[in-house]
Amino acid sequence: MKIKVRVSHEKDTKYAYLICKKIQESAKKRGTGIAKKDPEYIKSKMVNGDAVIAFCNEKIAGFSYLEVFQNGKFVVNSGLIVFPEFRNQGLAKVIKTKIFKLSRNKFPQYKIFSITTNHTVIKINTKLGFKPVSFNELTHSKKFWNGCRSCVNFDILIKNEKKMCLCTGLLYKPEKNHNTKKRIKHQNTKNHVLNIGDKIVLAYSGGLDTSFCLKYLKQQKYEVHTVIVNTGGFNQEELEQIKNRALSIGSLSHKSIDGVEEYYQNCIKYLIFGNILRNNTYPLSASSERIFQAIKIAEYATNIQAKGIAHGSTGAGNDQVRFDLAFRIICPDKITICPIRDMNLSRKEEIKYLKDQGISIHWNQIKYSINKGIWGTSIGGKETLTSYHNFPVKAYPTKLKKRKKEKLELEFEKGELVGVNREKGKAIHNIRKVGQITSEYAIGRDIHVGDTILGIKGRIAFEASAAIIIIKAHHLLEKHILTKWQLYWKEQLSNWYGILLHEAQYLDPVMRDIEQFLLSTQERLTGFVNIMLYPYRFQLIGIKSDFDLMTSSNFSDQYGEMNHTWNAKDVEGFTKILSNQIKIYHNLHKHTMNND
Repeated sequence: MKIKVRVSHEKDTKYAYLICKKIQESAKKRGTGIAKKDPEYIKSKMVNGDAVIAFCNEKIAGFSYLEVFQNGKFVVNSGLIVFPEFRNQGLAKVIKTKIFKLSRNKFPQYKIFSITTNHTVIKINTKLGFKPVSFNELTHSKKFWNGCRSCVNFDILIKNEKKMCLCTGLLYKPEKNHNTKKRIKHQNTKNHVLNIGDKIVLAYSGGLDTSFCLKYLKQQKYEVHTVIVNTGGFNQEELEQIKNRALSIGSLSHKSIDGVEEYYQNCIKYLIFGNILRNNTYPLSASSERIFQAIKIAEYATNIQAKGIAHGSTGAGNDQVRFDLAFRIICPDKITICPIRDMNLSRKEEIKYLKDQGISIHWNQIKYSINKGIWGTSIGGKETLTSYHNFPVKAYPTKLKKRKKEKLELEFEKGELVGVNREKGKAIHNIRKVGQITSEYAIGRDIHVGDTILGIKGRIAFEASAAIIIIKAHHLLEKHILTKWQLYWKEQLSNWYGILLHEAQYLDPVMRDIEQFLLSTQERLTGFVNIMLYPYRFQLIGIKSDFDLMTSSNFSDQYGEMNHTWNAKDVEGFTKILSNQIKIYHNLHKHTMNND
């Protein structure tokens, strides 16, 4: 008989209902034990790699999973089941050993416990190093003990105030590592060195790179705390999933910081004021977020007195510079760690490492890297690694849903978006609303080619319907309201603002100076912009504003029509004076040529 016991993954979720059924049948037959398990909960354990599954001759034969309680103090090995037809063949021992090793690998500093009435399981656990203990030495988590409600002996547990029952409590205590002063290679100077047990804050997004960093730093025996700064790219459900993943891999704590409003007030607002599109194409969607995320992470690391800050950037892109630079400026006493860059790891190597550690979330099946934010979504894939290939329509996250044209009206007040289709709201709400409407037309898609901070060319696809339309509408309003030289100098400084922001120079005081200039140009930037939406494109129709220089009551003349404020002699004199210096230059140049 061929037996295979491995860490579970997403494809195993199809067995969840069968496993729950077998657990219930087994408990009923024994007359004890937790009978009811939630299939959806079992699926989540499988997806996060927090379970082991057994096969005999390629047929499912057994299962067990682990749970973390009391903020990482305890891990329980639970839900052990061997299907009846595969019992009495030593399979329980193999499963127990595998789930125990998985618990030790993922949570090396946590206590591991189990409660059972099964003498065979007690014997197996004892050989693994578990000791019989009273229930007082196990977790005090209400969630764990409430899980015993479906056991027929739950009344006995309650009567004994959860101090004892028919089950035997078994506890494994990991050996404490007393070599807390052992030096690790990560250091900034000779006086700044990370030691085993030091507190580290990890910027964690829940993806492959940061998940690798979390597991790797845990194995290096650091005290790792994860943090994510949401600048508009995640909803509450996604944030909760990221938190659960971080805790399951081994983070001692996880913090979600809301940075959307601050990101708007300190950045997006000025990107709109400046009509900023990098290389006249890209609205700095993901790149503009990073510095604000880095600032918040640095502040959090200072608040919890961490010694180091880690991030999951690779050695080729811009983000490594943005994070490193911000950390060095805001908290120079912290040691910055970048494991993937430092070890020059490939995506394939990261996946293999995590699989070997019992963490399998099928990252190798994800073809495209997607960075979603309120100001747009950037997408990288094999097509963007070349200079020639087109980006497939199916790779864009949003899909074309509307084909019938539709009007959209945006209202601006002193340069800020205050209304959409005559409904007023805060800027962040309005940006999201514009995105919801326009994304259904698949507007705002393009491929950006630019120069990285490190001086190499990069190519990336993006979709940013809200950003593109808001910027273009704002720019049209400006062309009607600002003077010729305001528009000219705004364009120069806005371009520099975008370049400096992209190049990680946000903290330079010159950025505040440019912001003051941009702000002053928006004093009259109030009015409505009329837009027509079509599949894959849009058309700017026109504007209405009390400050429109085309319709000002102080100037009644119209371009291309008769005027009333000057006559032919005025124009003749104007052109004579205007041409004077150029005329002198050409006459002098002609005289010099004749003398030669």
